[in-house]
Amino acid sequence: MKNLRVLAVAAMLGLGPVAVAQQAETPLSYYLPAAASYNSSIPTPKDILGYNVGEWHASHDQLVMFMRQMASLSDRISITEYGRTHENRPLYLLTITSPKNHQNLEKIKEQHRQLTDPEKSGSLNIKDMPAVVWMGYSVHGNEPSGSNASLLAVYHLAAAQGPEIEKLLDETIILIDPSINPDGMNRFASWVNSHRSKNLVTDPNSAEFSEAWPRGRTNHYWFDLNRDWLPLQHPESRGRLAKFHEWKPNVLTDHHEMGTNSTFFFQPGIPSRNNPLTPESNYKLTQKIGTYHAKALDKIGSFYYTEESFDDFYFGKGSTYPDIHGAVGILFEQASSRGHAQESVNGVLTFPFTIRNQFTTTLSTLEAAQAMREELLVHQRDFYKDALSDAKKASTKAYVFGSEMDKARAYHLAEIIRQHQIAVYRPKESFKINDVEYTPENAYIVPTEQPQYKLIEAMFEKRTTFKDSLFYDISAWTFPLAFDLEHAALSSRNFKKSQLGQKVEELRLPTGEVIGGKSDYAYAFEWHGYYAPRALNQLMDRGISARVATDKFTATDGKQFDYGTILIPVAGQNINADQLHQVLQELAQQNALQVYAMNTGFTPQGIKLGSPMVRSLEQPKIMMLIGDGVNSYDAGEAWHLMDDRFGMRPALVKTNDFNRTDLNKYNVLVMAEGSYNNISKDKLRAWVQQGGTVVGMGGAAKWLADNGIGNITFKKAEPDTIAQRAYADLENAEGAHVIGGAIFETKLDLTHPLAYGYTDARLPIFRSNTLFMERSKSPYANPVMYTSEPLMAGYISKPNLQRIKNTAAVDVSTVGAGKVIAMPDNPNFRAFWYGTNKLFLNSIFFGQIISGSSARAEEAAH
Repeated sequence: MKNLRVLAVAAMLGLGPVAVAQQAETPLSYYLPAAASYNSSIPTPKDILGYNVGEWHASHDQLVMFMRQMASLSDRISITEYGRTHENRPLYLLTITSPKNHQNLEKIKEQHRQLTDPEKSGSLNIKDMPAVVWMGYSVHGNEPSGSNASLLAVYHLAAAQGPEIEKLLDETIILIDPSINPDGMNRFASWVNSHRSKNLVTDPNSAEFSEAWPRGRTNHYWFDLNRDWLPLQHPESRGRLAKFHEWKPNVLTDHHEMGTNSTFFFQPGIPSRNNPLTPESNYKLTQKIGTYHAKALDKIGSFYYTEESFDDFYFGKGSTYPDIHGAVGILFEQASSRGHAQESVNGVLTFPFTIRNQFTTTLSTLEAAQAMREELLVHQRDFYKDALSDAKKASTKAYVFGSEMDKARAYHLAEIIRQHQIAVYRPKESFKINDVEYTPENAYIVPTEQPQYKLIEAMFEKRTTFKDSLFYDISAWTFPLAFDLEHAALSSRNFKKSQLGQKVEELRLPTGEVIGGKSDYAYAFEWHGYYAPRALNQLMDRGISARVATDKFTATDGKQFDYGTILIPVAGQNINADQLHQVLQELAQQNALQVYAMNTGFTPQGIKLGSPMVRSLEQPKIMMLIGDGVNSYDAGEAWHLMDDRFGMRPALVKTNDFNRTDLNKYNVLVMAEGSYNNISKDKLRAWVQQGGTVVGMGGAAKWLADNGIGNITFKKAEPDTIAQRAYADLENAEGAHVIGGAIFETKLDLTHPLAYGYTDARLPIFRSNTLFMERSKSPYANPVMYTSEPLMAGYISKPNLQRIKNTAAVDVSTVGAGKVIAMPDNPNFRAFWYGTNKLFLNSIFFGQIISGSSARAEEAAH
């Protein structure tokens, strides 16, 4: 063991004596196995932190301090930073195993990865291989018992002595991710520690148990990181997944919390809600591991349950993603004290008690993994062998996707797929499927005959039939639909391996260019490119004026320009022609745009460049309402899109501050899903009447309708005509009518400003609510409509399917000089719905130019 000078370490870290709270401390023995003995030269958590585990909520910096210190003192532990959060906090993974294994770590890692390669796995001697166990703690920052239990897990694995622990460390590689969500963890710890009384208050009404909005569950941009394992839109997820695939663990634990009045849950979940792509052997292994949890929890007298409440359907969750990789993902849900101690139906629930259950099941997982080591290794090997065998028998031999008009969206999907260790190729040469041409420049091919076949199917399938009608999360996430890309499944009739061109090893965002050299007249770029709004915003940030063409035109060289083309005149700008050309060269490269030099406004076809149909644009000055009443997920998705992806600067204004805010500074108001009863509807209406644009999504659209701001009508809920039903069926009956998340087809009016940039009149939209918006009496007010056969992927009940047909997906109405744009759906869902982002951004940039004539006709009709 490495030498330790506890007092010197304490002095170095600035730790002095800690005040004793007016309560009994929880000793370390409360948590640790009674039979275990510990090396006294390894510091306890209190030696380093200055307090007992559970006495305070550890902040992320304290957690990091402890983990780094333990790694420096124990030859069983190494530590690696795998990423940084949006708030620049480090993300760490600890590798814990025997010193002997540490000396051969790279060899062990490589051999273990070969287990997932059917061409190499048959030659491996599984009897000599260690199992790999990944422990992931507190992806939700306000579910802190997991991260605080990681303190005990690391201490135990570093300091425990005897043949039992030595054998465990010889036979397993233990990977500990002590805090998956550092930003949320820190936000929550700060709240509960600052509201903690010396004499603990257990009254649930106390402020300690009622976090301020947006609460600590989410990351910096208010995303649920436990839904990001597939989309990979955040640095926390991308860094973690790289390590996951570096190791390919056999077991992954995901430590969560649930309601205070609950007990403790461990998987498996509800059998009928398993994803069909997950093999039955996974469920049986999860059940068997569960017997170890039950035995351990019985021993300490903790109540628990299993095979209820939760499911393993959506592969984007931490406990489900491993299941499609030949591993066993295990969800733990502990009743939450949401502070230090809180009254519950089961008595006073203390923070130390919640930590002990998480630590206990950490140890029971390790016990199971060691005892079932060979069984788990065989399962992983067989999973990939069977997957490849299934791929060879499958009718679909490859998937192709791409976009001729927007290479950036196709690039971003390919980028996600590659991060999942899936092989992606360019076509060797151009070919046509269903009248769509796929070229080596605009398309990608994903052959299915590869070890990740199951995951490929999970990402591309369009499932509409299910064993169960209830889902814990979304029921569909088909990626090419989310990205609104041209795509096709290729069978053996239209795909041969000889069609595969260059394998994609490194992906770079496509670059753009200025075509035609320097102009002394004007420049134009079409709105098709995903990053066209970013380029326009960057121009406006520099004070460069821009206009938008509301009709088509053709340049003298024959180039045809679509609705929504952006025009930048050379004259009248704040920079000269040479500087403007340089700026546009930079923006074209950064945003994958083709910018065209225009040498005359006398276009041979279509509108002339000085036409009244070319409208001047004002830079959006955006306010987004946040705070009480607002859904933080939806607001965070809009904030992330505008700020992180498009470089915009929305002012985030709390709903409680709206009534005293000067609205004259803004011309666009974003209202995410929520209820806004604490804002003045009269003040809002007056602002819109003066020319403002409101973009209301989900429940915000319904709130605008209910308060008469805009001519928006929603269908009323149909009354239940059945007189009596069995009470036992209540949950299932109500749940069957929930739209937890499915994908539907809409049709666009491609001439409307909200549809600028789209080239296909059919657009997939994600929906997760039952707000059905009536079609307007004006034929111009609904530029996006649901089709008569809208379901593309996912689950919807038959009554709701009838209700959604031919309803409005977007409604635009005039209030005075302003516009109200209502969207019952969320176009920015989880940051990976690239295909509908443009609807949201068009509302922001082009709401100001939508003609009021159609809206006036609408008002007359209403």
